[in-house]
Amino acid sequence: MKNRTYLAVILGVLTIMLESCSSGKKGGHSFPPVQVDVYKVREANASYYNSYPATVVALQQVEIRPEVSGYLTNIYFNDGQHVTEGMKLYGIEQQQYKAAYDVAKANLIEAQQDYKRYEELAKHDAIAVQTLEHASANLQAAESTLNGVETNLKNSIIYAPFSGTIGISQVKLGSAITAGQTLMNTLSSDNPMAVDFAVDEALIGRFTNLLHEKASEEDSTFSLVLPGHSIYPYHGRILLLDRAVDPQTGTIIARLVFPNPMNLLRPGLTCTVRVLNNNASKSIVIPYKAVTVEMGEYFVFVVRNNTAAQQRIEIGRTINDDMIIVRSGLKPGEEVVTEGVQKLRNGSRVVLPTAGRPADGAAN
Repeated sequence: MKNRTYLAVILGVLTIMLESCSSGKKGGHSFPPVQVDVYKVREANASYYNSYPATVVALQQVEIRPEVSGYLTNIYFNDGQHVTEGMKLYGIEQQQYKAAYDVAKANLIEAQQDYKRYEELAKHDAIAVQTLEHASANLQAAESTLNGVETNLKNSIIYAPFSGTIGISQVKLGSAITAGQTLMNTLSSDNPMAVDFAVDEALIGRFTNLLHEKASEEDSTFSLVLPGHSIYPYHGRILLLDRAVDPQTGTIIARLVFPNPMNLLRPGLTCTVRVLNNNASKSIVIPYKAVTVEMGEYFVFVVRNNTAAQQRIEIGRTINDDMIIVRSGLKPGEEVVTEGVQKLRNGSRVVLPTAGRPADGAAN
């Protein structure tokens, strides 16, 4: 008797549950509608950037090494200073070179006088021809010696070969300097600056076309992202492609050039080159936040008749970090959910904001 009573109770509970489910199907969803925001899908010209790791390099750079030996007597600049072409940089003790110059000049004057005297005598056959030849040889040797010591005297002062930024001096006043060996400093050009980055060999054609195109001052094809993610305020232009492809990596070095009036770009600085890619054809672009990922596949919720239907899509590139190209799965005019996605299931009822529908977005 007890078993029959329990069985009747269980059957009664099941009946109530079935009726409740049936009632939910007839009367609508058992969950309340979800408030969402939507984005109306449309086609647009999709512009995006290809990014490449890059390094800033100087267009000109030279190590300052002396051409004469001696003690350092003068430093004419401040470390890190911008110097101009022809400006004095270092002075090496000149006394020995000045003395050698004075001796060589005196010897040259004497050799000139001897030659003139022998030349007059030779006109009257008063001396042997060999004597005049010997005087001529002495004159040439004296001229050569004077040129040599004069060069040494000039090289005791070191001048900037071009305008740029001088580094921290590697030698101090009084240091012994050895010709051709002592590294005194490094000078590099500072405006404009070059930026080098590697591109895949498959893109040689594209970058060759960019190289041959005449860029205007407003051309924004090439831009830089500096360390700290700040955008460099000036645009660049392509200067050259390297002569050969690296067979190990299948890449070729492209060099850009950027103005550097504020000296923000320094040799060795690592940065990111952005190359603007203008897509001539129309593409479907939606906010990236509308996309969900399940089992490696991409989905959006499309709103039809106040119901959210989950729809699989194929995605392309992201644009400006918040938009994404959709290759397939969506058509212009459809509405995808952008806010409230996490609360949705396939078939969820939805309501839109009462203040009005959001305006259609546009891809930049």
